[in-house]
Amino acid sequence: MSDHIDSREDLDNEFPANTIEIHDDPELLADAAAERFVGVVVAAQAERGSASVSLTGGSDGIRLLEKVRQAPGDIDWSTLYVYWGDERFVPADDKDRNELQAREALLNFVPLDPAHVFPMAPSDGPYGSPEEAAAAYAQILHTELDERGDIDLTVLGMGPEGHIDSIFPHSPAVRETKDYVVAVHDCPKPPPTRVSLTLPAVHRSRHVMLVVSGTGKAAAVAAAVNGASPDDVPSAGAIGTESTTWVIDEAAASDLLLDDE
Repeated sequence: MSDHIDSREDLDNEFPANTIEIHDDPELLADAAAERFVGVVVAAQAERGSASVSLTGGSDGIRLLEKVRQAPGDIDWSTLYVYWGDERFVPADDKDRNELQAREALLNFVPLDPAHVFPMAPSDGPYGSPEEAAAAYAQILHTELDERGDIDLTVLGMGPEGHIDSIFPHSPAVRETKDYVVAVHDCPKPPPTRVSLTLPAVHRSRHVMLVVSGTGKAAAVAAAVNGASPDDVPSAGAIGTESTTWVIDEAAASDLLLDDE
């Protein structure tokens, strides 16, 4: 079962409404999110000859990639460009790396062009600090966006306090208005040092999909879709230029359902 809700509360007029899809459980949520992932990518490739996605980590984000691996539809992997929304600034082989988890879930099993895959640098890579790694990734992103236009699909998970990527409430990252990529220190969730896209970068996405499960995130879901300040709930600022879709399970929607009653 799934329900659809549209919300325009407190959104800037230049952006379309939120669409909220509510599914019975995390497994069905992942199936629906994977179907949307495939649909957006295939449509972009049909329209423009290529597609681009920004990936996320976390249990919901990785489960989605596993589902895409099982049912990839008509994706042309040779013309897919892959970015990441954030990364832990840890060694390349660290299990906390979003890149490593994404490769184990999907990327190692599909015929991507390696030149089209853009991971963020690890701590044992060519850059000695997260600031240098962020600056390097910002240059990559600007070059790619200038060449191919906005990212077709940004996939986001969300933390219980509403963080997306490594953009936490009341942090310098959530208050960044210009730079597309920043170094993040002292994250409340370990590991503490990261590199992250910012909301201005997320806003360079045609479609944004937030994939969220669990009762622990219900309050943040309700706050975000009801127009909270991104400074308080960063996911409230995750908006695509063509669509913003919340794909959530009933547990994550529980406060929304209470609001509707």
